Amino acid sequence: MLEALLFDLDGTLTDTDQLHLLAMQQLLLEEGRVLTEAQFNAHISGRANADLCRYLFPNQSLAEHQAFAERKEARFRALSPTLQPMSGLLRLLEHGEQAGLGMAVVTNAPRANAVHMLAAMGLTGRFAHVLVAEELPRAKPDPLPYLTGLECLQARASHALAFEDSLPGVTAASQAGIFTVGVSTSQAPEALLAAGARLVVADFDDPQLWALIERMSV
Repeated sequence: MLEALLFDLDGTLTDTDQLHLLAMQQLLLEEGRVLTEAQFNAHISGRANADLCRYLFPNQSLAEHQAFAERKEARFRALSPTLQPMSGLLRLLEHGEQAGLGMAVVTNAPRANAVHMLAAMGLTGRFAHVLVAEELPRAKPDPLPYLTGLECLQARASHALAFEDSLPGVTAASQAGIFTVGVSTSQAPEALLAAGARLVVADFDDPQLWALIERMSV
């Protein structure tokens, strides 16, 4: 019996990767650096700020990493005063509420971004928990954020669904033992499947997703 739905935020509840890419490109260009979309998809998308800063600035200090991350997130928030929920998301949330399912957001984004994004989509208060990986000992791709989400919802991994668009996120959710649905906003379906997704959809309207939910609800 389905007990819980756990959602990544960026690229899953709303398609934000291009905004994050633009924010980083703008800031790096001010330093004379160019960041390509291919580099972003391979090394940055879905990763916590600490990890992506180590990739971008391997020789800089932790304080410099934190300062860049704060500038980048502030730029992203300025670029996203409103955000559009992924197609079919509101239908899925309504179904979860009517069925009494536990629902949580599990994100590598910082708390300020999570609060901003949910408000920009009009989804403030729709989730029982908003878990921010930076507030935990380990972020995705470690399974800890999803294991913590299950614990908060008092749900079993075998009775839950996770939704993720990034490779670190899919890895984290699948290693937590959750049936993971890949959302192909930022990665190819083949890459999501290779990372551990058991189903890949373009959005939450996909008939395959609703057939899965029906099977798990019996």
